[in-house]
Amino acid sequence: MTLETTSRAAADWANPLRDERDRRLPRIAGPSGLVIFGVTGDLSRKKLMPAVYDLANRGLLPPGFSLVGFARRDWEDQDFAQVVHDAVREHARTEFREEVWQQLAEGMRFVPGDFDDDEAFKQLRTAVEELNASRGTSGNFAFYLSVPPKFFPKVVQQLKKHGLADAPEGSWRRAVIEKPFGHDLASAIDLNEIVHEVFDPDQVFRIDHYLGKETVQNLLALRFANQMYEPIWNRSYVDHVQITMAEDIGIGGRAGYYDGIGAARDVIQNHLLQLMALTAMEEPIAFDAEALLTEKLKVLKSVRVPADLGAHTVRGQYTHAWQGGEKVVGYLEEDGIDPNSRTDTYAAVKLEIDNRRWAGVPFYLRTGKRLGRRVTEIAVVFQTAPHSPFDSTATEELGKNAIVIRVQPDEGMTVRFGSKVPGTSMEIRDVTMDFAYGESFTESSPEAYERLILDVLLGDANLFPRHQEVEESWKILDPIEEYWAKHGRPAQYPSGSWGPEEADEMLARDGRSWRRP
Repeated sequence: MTLETTSRAAADWANPLRDERDRRLPRIAGPSGLVIFGVTGDLSRKKLMPAVYDLANRGLLPPGFSLVGFARRDWEDQDFAQVVHDAVREHARTEFREEVWQQLAEGMRFVPGDFDDDEAFKQLRTAVEELNASRGTSGNFAFYLSVPPKFFPKVVQQLKKHGLADAPEGSWRRAVIEKPFGHDLASAIDLNEIVHEVFDPDQVFRIDHYLGKETVQNLLALRFANQMYEPIWNRSYVDHVQITMAEDIGIGGRAGYYDGIGAARDVIQNHLLQLMALTAMEEPIAFDAEALLTEKLKVLKSVRVPADLGAHTVRGQYTHAWQGGEKVVGYLEEDGIDPNSRTDTYAAVKLEIDNRRWAGVPFYLRTGKRLGRRVTEIAVVFQTAPHSPFDSTATEELGKNAIVIRVQPDEGMTVRFGSKVPGTSMEIRDVTMDFAYGESFTESSPEAYERLILDVLLGDANLFPRHQEVEESWKILDPIEEYWAKHGRPAQYPSGSWGPEEADEMLARDGRSWRRP
């Protein structure tokens, strides 16, 4: 048998034990590498580098996977490897295994330099070519921009200038961008134009880490894989929807980034509007990026901002108070914050969706820092029964039925409904039925960044917002931000509370109240 015949037979050979329908076999990235710009930042240290290790530890990265760091540090490759090692030891989700670490460490390189340093980008190109030869990355590289948004244009232009954005024949190059994607519609459009001059739209992956969380993906499974929910997921049965993202911490050391941005731009424009789109969208024709984009865009384009923004939006700032057993300072007393700042640390808005499914159903979105506890949840609250045969005393402790999807920290779902209290009298009160990921499945949920980095390497864009979604989201938020800029100051709320009284009054005017998560 000739060498040519042998190689042809090998190419035609298929594993007879492998069935394409077998879901136990995980998706594994092909030959590839990851370049992280801003590798010394908190995000890289606490999330990205541990996620890369966890993927390697789970056997989901190729043996020759390569990791290149780029930052303003006078480090050698071994210094960078030590930094990654320490980050992995401290923050990785899976156990530390020396053999996994050694294999990963062999593919680590570090390039010192500034973003406008041509020499550094020449070194980066050399490093990429060397890894291509020594580690077999096949020319496939993703560039992760873990840097402030003002540096995005410079970095992508440098990648173009030095030929790093152009993939060799049969290979791919991708750009990963962290939020915020602009600070309003105009800046988002400008940013998209600059990035798309260098990378095609399908090469750009905008990270919204909330979409990588198992519970957010479970929202789609809950709705579209189960017949019991979809028939009631509409205006005929739903009274309103509340989407909450609360944090119990302040701004920490992020004063330079946060002041002038605020809670609405930081969270509502991306995380909460994405959760709203997934909650409200119609069933996609398939679970792929284009079909999901089509349905999410329909929702975002149908969103109606309230005519009276003064009555249906609230912004606030936390003040000094006791929280978690310690006295904490107010926002205006934080280091680096202008005492006259009008930046919002709390934002609540009422939105409606003008389509057949949701006409007349309000969606209440709220986010804030220094609130009662850290929690993110979607609560779909149902209408009361149209007729009750019980007298009012029997049902005075009965609230409205609700389905609550808990995104974090206790991932799972709660269904709230009325049940008779044991005893001789007819008394009905709320009970809950609870599903928790940690109790129902033996495998722990991967971190969002694990899923998203793997999807980037696989080229799977299902969980990444496209530029059209980013721009539609700014169209929703811009009128609200413009109104706030012209009208008064943020309401005050004590740290550790659930926001300003004005937010409670906003719902009370509609005859509703906020859920206590």
